[in-house]
Amino acid sequence: MKINKLGVALLAAGVSLAASAADKTPFTVQDLVKLNKLHSVAVSHDGSKLIYGLKTVDDTGKGDSDLYLLDLTHKDAKPYRLTSAAGTEHDVAFSSDDNSIYFVAARNGSSQLYQLPLNGGEARQVSDLPLDIEGYKLSNDGKRVVMSIRVFPECPTLQCSADKFKAESERKSTGREYSQLMVRHWDTWFDHARSHLIVAPIVDGKLGDTVDVTQGRDTETPPKPFAGMEEVTFSTDSNYVIYSAKAPSKDQAWTTNYDLWQVPATGGETINLTEDNLAWDSQAVFSDDGRYMAYLAMKRPGFEADRFGIMLRDTVTGQTKEVAPLWDRSPSSLSFGKDNNTLYVTAQDVGQVSVFAINTQFGDVRPLYNDGSNSLIGMAGDRLIIRHSSLVEPGDLWSMNMDGQDLQRLTNVNRAKLDKIKFGDFGQFSFKGWNNEEVYGYWLKPANFEEGKKYPVAFLVHGGPQGSFGNSFSSRWNPELWAGAGYAVVMVDFHGSTGYGQAFTDSISKDWGGKPLEDLQKGLAAAAKQQDWIDANNACALGGSYGGYMMNWIQGNWSDGFKCLVDHAGLFDMRSMYHVTEELWFPEHEFGGTYEQSKELYEKFNPANYVQNWKMPMLVIHGEKDFRVPYDQGLAAFSYMQRNDIPSELLIFPDENHWILNPHNLEQWYANVLSWMDRWTGKTVQ
Repeated sequence: MKINKLGVALLAAGVSLAASAADKTPFTVQDLVKLNKLHSVAVSHDGSKLIYGLKTVDDTGKGDSDLYLLDLTHKDAKPYRLTSAAGTEHDVAFSSDDNSIYFVAARNGSSQLYQLPLNGGEARQVSDLPLDIEGYKLSNDGKRVVMSIRVFPECPTLQCSADKFKAESERKSTGREYSQLMVRHWDTWFDHARSHLIVAPIVDGKLGDTVDVTQGRDTETPPKPFAGMEEVTFSTDSNYVIYSAKAPSKDQAWTTNYDLWQVPATGGETINLTEDNLAWDSQAVFSDDGRYMAYLAMKRPGFEADRFGIMLRDTVTGQTKEVAPLWDRSPSSLSFGKDNNTLYVTAQDVGQVSVFAINTQFGDVRPLYNDGSNSLIGMAGDRLIIRHSSLVEPGDLWSMNMDGQDLQRLTNVNRAKLDKIKFGDFGQFSFKGWNNEEVYGYWLKPANFEEGKKYPVAFLVHGGPQGSFGNSFSSRWNPELWAGAGYAVVMVDFHGSTGYGQAFTDSISKDWGGKPLEDLQKGLAAAAKQQDWIDANNACALGGSYGGYMMNWIQGNWSDGFKCLVDHAGLFDMRSMYHVTEELWFPEHEFGGTYEQSKELYEKFNPANYVQNWKMPMLVIHGEKDFRVPYDQGLAAFSYMQRNDIPSELLIFPDENHWILNPHNLEQWYANVLSWMDRWTGKTVQ
């Protein structure tokens, strides 16, 4: 395996990449759920200090979380633990003078804002609100805070909302009443409350009077279920709050028209800053001098996987332009450099999540670091702080200079645990896929690889479908767990995957079962041809969401390809799926309209129409709280196989959504999946 510049830095730090020591054991799900996890990282304004949260998990699975301080002015400084209270402190931010930090914690039963002096002393509770704080941001001058709090839009005060929540919890009847979509989202039924933005001054370490600057608006701020406070910011002068949200309307379930809104921090008239764009606007950030506002914007309404372009608005002239319009990548985050003319962005790029620097005046794009999966934490003087992970690294903090050189490790939070684990080597490969176009993928060797042996294959198919497994470390679908179980792993970023240009991503829309299937077929064959230890004739395919759809599609359209299949949260019947999923904009874009408008296309790529070809053994897994792909899709596939004597099993989780989040459930998931694969590949005798 090629060792890149981060690999050299790892070796210099005394960390083994090969994981070949005799006392190491292959990676298991029990190892996965006990890894320590970094969270809530913040860099001081002067660049001298860094705070991070660390959740540590002991051998029994018991977790604890505390905050740590790292002095960035000394290369060999050791982290200093700041907190030891029960529970988790999260959403850390430095005060404007860097002498204290703020965080959210539930030390007295509800999530409130705390302030901790860094020169000694205990944390002081800043807020005492009747409702939980979900997230917050401080103004640049440190005199105000904007908080995301769940309220009832019609309530004039937080106490009104608190009283209403209490009344609802005590209500004897259980019926839910609705007059418009969306009635549920991701894993939660709508309770008629919304996340609103509440602003308050901070005076002598306490919150002053609060004002709901989104009062009465029937919209989520920030958007749910995955967006956070990156969608909310203060203007540089601290006088305004800018946030991303949909306009109040009855079309919430079939539009992606998120706009940027501006409202005075004291409350008042709300202005739509991006009214002309009917597609998605997101993540406003300001230059330090206040002259420019940058943000991300899609161009196509109703398409959640469109390319995000970088927009730059001159706050003096009001003129807006796109920065680097010919750069064919879709940024996931952005922040201004100290010179007010450079944007640092992260974006998927050929199987990695890379860091780039972009000149806002000329649009020059410079790749800074392009190995693994990286997120930009902040700037410390003349250095960038990043979080880096890969297929064999759970995630740590590193620093580098502004040109992406001189990588230095800042944390090593899992070293003792990783020293005992043997990972499988991995490599990226490419081949000619659909239309003879270049397609990329990854292979992983079994952890206990022996030269000259052939190994059964775990063929992983990502969801999205506009997604990518890539060179990153996952807490759910982790390829190294199959490598640890003795499987060769193959993953293909088929047409429709992200990080290879927008045309490549677009190519799956209206062709769910076409180009991707051809890429998967050619990709597995190419991997086996390039790596003679891969036994493509003894393979099981696995996928979740769209990957689960592909398992159902493979059953009917590649019915002799595998020894077994694993379908997690897969789409089975596109007609019923359209009418029960919550985000209608997604199928309407992917299939060219509503089911009634595009019935022919929905049925062309409907796995339910090809069940007469089904014959491969398949394990079906689903969560009962999955509202994106409701669990009746899994039940339908399982019922058909049971009724037609096709070997099949069903694993249902009543407390899980589209993902498996509970560590104990994750262990059960992998135990069932690996047992199923072992049986049909002949790895164990049944």
